Amino acid sequence: MTVGLIPGSFDPFHNGHLEIVERAGHIFDEIVVAAIRNPQKSEALFDLDERREMIAESCAHIKNVRIVSIATLLVNVARDVEATAIVKGLRAVSDFESELQMAQMNRSLSGVETLFIPTSSGHSFIASRLLREVARYGGDVTQFVPPPVAERLNKIFPGGTN
Repeated sequence: MTVGLIPGSFDPFHNGHLEIVERAGHIFDEIVVAAIRNPQKSEALFDLDERREMIAESCAHIKNVRIVSIATLLVNVARDVEATAIVKGLRAVSDFESELQMAQMNRSLSGVETLFIPTSSGHSFIASRLLREVARYGGDVTQFVPPPVAERLNKIFPGGTN
């Protein structure tokens, strides 16, 4: 059985993330989406449980997806879920530079390969950081996120996401 592990902070989960999960779902027998607490990023908008719930609701139509949350090394999770590969979405060349280093480190630590999937051009500019900023200042981000995420953003920023 092939298992693709898709890690990310997913704060919030957006349509670019969803596209990568859907596409990877056609490649692997099982997809494990791992919401990570990333201490290198700014204060989280949603806690890990909220992110896991939003991802599960957003991916409910994908039958071979499992959602987990983690606060450990990715290679440990890859081992635990018996991942065939780590799957990373790429928006631009700039993403590749940092992702390549991580892929090489992960392979050195665990032997697990990384598969890069480029997002479609319609999602290439979407970033969780930008969505948080737009929503915080009253902008409408509903076209960039799945409905369960839009609902939660609207609770945090009333009137800013619709």
